[in-house]
Order: sequence, then C-alpha cells, then structure tokens
Amino acid sequence: QVQLVESGGGLVQAGGSLRLSCVASRAFFTFNGMGWYRQAPGKQRELVAHITWGGNSNYADSVKGRFTISRDNAKNTVYLQMNSLKPEDTAVYYCNTVGVGFKPVDPQYWGQGTQVTVSS
Repeated sequence: QVQLVESGGGLVQAGGSLRLSCVASRAFFTFNGMGWYRQAPGKQRELVAHITWGGNSNYADSVKGRFTISRDNAKNTVYLQMNSLKPEDTAVYYCNTVGVGFKPVDPQYWGQGTQVTVSS
C-alpha cells in the first residue's frame, strides 16, 4: 500500500522555524531519493529539497541556507527543517520520491500535504 503522510506544518511569523516530517511506505522509500515539494496558490508544484538514499542533499536556490533535509532510513521518514521562514515560503508542502529529471518516480501518488503559512 502506497503511503505518504506529511505533518508539522502550521502558522508561523516571518523569521520563525518549522520542522516537517513525512512517513512513507517502505516500497516508496527504500533506495529512492526523497524530496520535499511545495505548491503555492496559483503556482506550479516545485521541488525545494531532495536527498539521496545515501544522504547527499540539494536545494533550490530560494531555500538554500535556510532549509535542511534529512532522512531516517530505519523509520522510512524524511524531514525538512525550515528556518528563517519568509512569507514567500507559504505553500502546501508534500514529500515524494525524486527520480529522473527531479520528478517523482511515480507521479500519480501524492500525500495530503501539510500547509505552511508564514505571516509578515
């Protein structure tokens, strides 16, 4: 059974921090790169951070130096520590695999996402 369950979002003031968590089914998680995507109102979903099975990470320029992605392979869980949040970080955040072309391995599967709202 495919499962992607995100949590940890909320309302925070600019400059604040949040930590997102995502538990994935083992079939989705094992050996796959994992990433955090976000979708703001009226915009396309974008990949903001991803991490390989071995722990190498990369970030979009817009979040570099502020966000940190990590994973616990024993728990099938990926995290996103978000610091120095800005109003433009407001979006629904989703986790998913990251495959060829920095897109999900199987894009038909998405979780419910978690809303992050940053007030100015």
